[in-house]
Amino acid sequence: MKKILFVMLAALVLLAMPAVAQNVKIGVSIPSADHGWTGGLGYYAQMAIKDINAKDKNVTFTLTLADTPQKQVSDVEDLMAKGVQALVVLAYDSSTLTPTIKKAKEKGIYIVSVDRGLTEPVQDVYIAGDNPGLGKVSAEYMGPAMSGKGNMVVLEGIPCEINTQRVQAFNDVMKAKFPGIKILDSQPANWSTDKGYEVMQNYLQKYPQIDAVWAQDDDILIGVLKAYKESGRKDIKLMIGGAGSKQMVKSVMDGDPMITADVTYPPAMIYPAINLALLGVRGQNLPGFNPMKKIPSNVIIAAELITKKNAANYYDPKSPF
Repeated sequence: MKKILFVMLAALVLLAMPAVAQNVKIGVSIPSADHGWTGGLGYYAQMAIKDINAKDKNVTFTLTLADTPQKQVSDVEDLMAKGVQALVVLAYDSSTLTPTIKKAKEKGIYIVSVDRGLTEPVQDVYIAGDNPGLGKVSAEYMGPAMSGKGNMVVLEGIPCEINTQRVQAFNDVMKAKFPGIKILDSQPANWSTDKGYEVMQNYLQKYPQIDAVWAQDDDILIGVLKAYKESGRKDIKLMIGGAGSKQMVKSVMDGDPMITADVTYPPAMIYPAINLALLGVRGQNLPGFNPMKKIPSNVIIAAELITKKNAANYYDPKSPF
């Protein structure tokens, strides 16, 4: 998945290079590394910037990291003041950031929105993982792995549209195809290791028999595993997270009997997002090239099942996630 993303967008960027060098300023605004996935996001953002600058010294990037919604608004306003021609943003909070991005769009700045999206469709390009697909693929793997029966607990992400899409798709599959599996409980764990640990502790105290856990996210799963290990229980036979962190992919590669699969939702999506921003800006200045027609406005990266057979293709030991 990661290699495919890089190759695909490297080819696209070549199309955007005009014969005459053109200076371009691009701003990238993302949340700070408050958990593993956002740590991976920053890693791949820096990789994209490095790779582009290795080929083109006429592109100037400013990467900002926000630890609050208000900080991100301030960051974007600063980027606008610096005269960026494109903005790549992953909203810390969509409703807080959207009015500022709308102003940027009105000024003619090319907008690429990543993952969580905006509350108004003001972006030129939206790129994200397949959130319903993550839930669907997870359920379609776990159902047969549980032989269609048993007790399961679910740890969700932050209550938001993305989380709702994942959980609804998961529940739809379970209800339609595996009625013998009982979901004992489903609670938010905020894509957080600490919250995953806390919620799983409560589940272990409340339910004497749990056969499987869907943690939805690998950061959550780390906390789940810690709580389970400390409990000394031996009843859980299957745990599945999501996003394809190197820790969980390595567990799959090594044949961990409880973590036999994972589902992709790659932070590497920021890499093509940054490349698409450059393509959009450069395309606006190419004779006969209309980026609104030549660049897809909606890019959804498929949720793919990671098993022992293909795990090596998804393993990046250098990534922080």
